[in-house]
Amino acid sequence: MPRDPVYQPVIRVAIGTFRALGLRIETVGQEHVPASGGAVVALNHVSYLDFMLGGVPFWYAHRRLVRFMAKQEVFTHPVSGPLMRGMRHIPVDRSAGADAYQAAVEALRSGELVGVFPEATISRSWCLKDFKTGAVRMAQEAGVPVVPVVLWGGHRVLTKGRPRALRAARGTPITITVGEPLAMPADGDPAALTAELKARMAVLLDGAQRSYPVDPAGAPWWLPAHLGGSAPTPEAAEQLDAADRSARRDKK
Repeated sequence: MPRDPVYQPVIRVAIGTFRALGLRIETVGQEHVPASGGAVVALNHVSYLDFMLGGVPFWYAHRRLVRFMAKQEVFTHPVSGPLMRGMRHIPVDRSAGADAYQAAVEALRSGELVGVFPEATISRSWCLKDFKTGAVRMAQEAGVPVVPVVLWGGHRVLTKGRPRALRAARGTPITITVGEPLAMPADGDPAALTAELKARMAVLLDGAQRSYPVDPAGAPWWLPAHLGGSAPTPEAAEQLDAADRSARRDKK
């Protein structure tokens, strides 16, 4: 593997930090990680750690690096910006989305792994939100598969709307599940293929949630409502997201 002078040290530091925090990371389905060639890595989104956690099984399996698509603001930040650019992640400027899309397709064609969060934002219900079709369309155009990845547990450490509690998070179990790669026929309907991808990921997520060790006391905030947790339902979570969007518009 060619040396990546920024990304490789960063991922080693991230893994070391996870160990220092005592996080119990389990990877499932690592045999589905492609040893070579381009692929879109489609991930669910539950925490601010997902960018780091999502690349772990690919590094463990074949020392492969995932180039994530992330909003432009992360790249202009004085701290995260130099790291994101150095790791050759892909900035997404929503006013010029076509540029990011084309950069991702070119990376895929050159044999890179490109990480995408089809939900676009963190799900407060811990269930899958509606998927955008970009991940599928990129895979179709580049002629590569989509590898579904489901993350579970990272939201207990650092997520939207919750205070930071790294000390309390010590020993938190985290599951990263890699599903079988899905072929994306060039002549397939992107909406239908996206629905298939979401359905596959929903099965993986349900398995991860149901097999996850649950605190027997009370209804934990980090468990979805349909499994007895106190997280908002998908409908209530969408109302919270809509209120956030409205507040952001008012600030402009």
